[in-house]
Order: sequence, then structure tokens, then C-alpha cells
Amino acid sequence: MKAIRIHEFGGPEVLKYEDVNEPQPGLGEIRIKIIAAGVNPIDWKIRRGLIGEVPLPMIVGLDVAGIVDAVGQGDVLFQPGEEVFAKVSIGQGGYTEYTVARSKEVARKPKSIGFIESAAIPTAGLAAWQSIFDIAGLEKGQSVLIHGAAGGVGTFAVQFAKWKGAYVIGTASEKNAEFLKSIGADEVIDYKNQRFEDLVSNVDVVLDTVGGDTFERSWSVLKPGGLLVTTVASILEGEPKKRGVRAKRVMTQSDGKELAQIAAIIDEQKIKPVVTNVFPLADARKAHEMSETLHTRGKIVLRVRDDSK
Repeated sequence: MKAIRIHEFGGPEVLKYEDVNEPQPGLGEIRIKIIAAGVNPIDWKIRRGLIGEVPLPMIVGLDVAGIVDAVGQGDVLFQPGEEVFAKVSIGQGGYTEYTVARSKEVARKPKSIGFIESAAIPTAGLAAWQSIFDIAGLEKGQSVLIHGAAGGVGTFAVQFAKWKGAYVIGTASEKNAEFLKSIGADEVIDYKNQRFEDLVSNVDVVLDTVGGDTFERSWSVLKPGGLLVTTVASILEGEPKKRGVRAKRVMTQSDGKELAQIAAIIDEQKIKPVVTNVFPLADARKAHEMSETLHTRGKIVLRVRDDSK
């Protein structure tokens, strides 16, 4: 089968489109015939060696949507022919024609959308869900400020928060303001020309997907006891207590049950994945180059094979 692998860490040029052996499902695993694979910042961070030691060579990618092709021994929740999506473990690989996944990582894909949009969901959707609900416990009537609101995690977070009944404020470039309002943002702050801390105060939750100076400036806009959740920044020990608030860094976990919840909400037409760029699998290098600009709207997806095959 064809796959995108790395044999060394480095820039997009280390991504190799090559032949590899098809994987076989083990105990409690299923094999997925991949139709589409999502692209996430974690993919190029792994490729650059920023996540720590991983065995090489390795197939890149975590997010997949496709059809169950085979099942291993033991308890599995799916049968060949079912349409599924998943966030697979690092090293299993998503940028490939077939992958294996633990049954508990997998969910049936939303019925109302195709494989391309489904492949955009797992990592970003789970990061937003786990930040907004599992960690922050966001409730109807609360307020949330989402940094990087037009990005992959941000577009899900805006929609989840609005679905829950929260008041949603997003930071983004001016060109994305109307788009964000169309998916549920109540306010949009142009981060290039406005300082959010001059316009926002006393919010219940901040979700930071940007880090750096944006993260540091976010402490001041929280209400006493409020929560700062970040997907990217490190939190100094004792800093939240000193400021009278709480803080948590989210480490996104694969979770088939939560993916199933997200799929149900999508099928109720309450939210929708935002996919703005689709590349063929062989062009993974171009997809990474685009992702690394950190200025893409929504998600980038790789088309592995035609839906009809």
C-alpha cells in the first residue's frame, strides 16, 4: 500500500510517498480502509521532532475516516463494511491507504456528511470538546473567549460553545469575522488591530490555541475563579493560584464515545466541520507547508482514495 512516511526529522521535504506493508489488526483492533485523512499541527510537530522520541520510520498522521476492512481477535465494536472515523495512536498512521486502530478509539462516522469532512473531526473536535466540556464544564449562560477561533480547534470550539448556550467571543483576523459570526460567535475581535484585554473582561473560560503573548495576556480577562485552558502553552506552577484563577493544559485523548457524541450533534445539524483545503495523499508536503503557516481557516484534509472505491 502507499503511505507517507518519515525516516528522519526535519522540514516538509522529509515526507516520503512510498510503498509499505499493509498492517494486520491485533487483539481488540480493527483495520480501516482509509478514504480521507485529517492534517493537524501535531503532525508537523512530530515530523520536526518537537514531540519527543518516536520510532522511525513512521507513517505520519492521526485522523482518519474510512471503511472497516478487517477485525482482529477479541472484543471489537465494528464489523467489516461499516463507515467509521478515528484518532489513531501515534505511529499507527493516518496518511496511508490502510491503518489499524483500537476499537475504543473508533466511532461510526456522521451519516450526514462525507469522508472528507469526517476526517477533519477527530483531533480538533476532541481537543475542543475535551477543553470546553471535560475540563471547563462550560454551561449555558457562561462566557468563553476563544483564541485562534478560525482555526481547526477554534471552529469546533465556537460551535460547541454556542450549541451549549454560552456567550462566545473569538479572536481572529478581520477577514474571518463574518465567517465566525456565521458559525456562532457573538463577538469577534481583530487580533491584529485590537487588544482583546481592552475589550473583554470577567469571562468564565478562555480557550487558548495560540500560546505565547496571547496566553500571557489572557490571565487578566478571567473572572475570579475563572479557567484558562490552553492547547499549546506551558503553565508555570503556582501562577494560577497567584492570580486567583485556574488553568489547565489539555492533552487530547482518543475517545470513540466522545467522537460518537460529536457525530450525533453533527447529524442533528447543530455543528459542521469546516474544511477549506483538500490535497491528494501524494501532496502531503504541500498540506504541511500550508498548515505550518498557522493561518488556515478550519481544517486541511488529504484525499486518500475516491469515495466510490
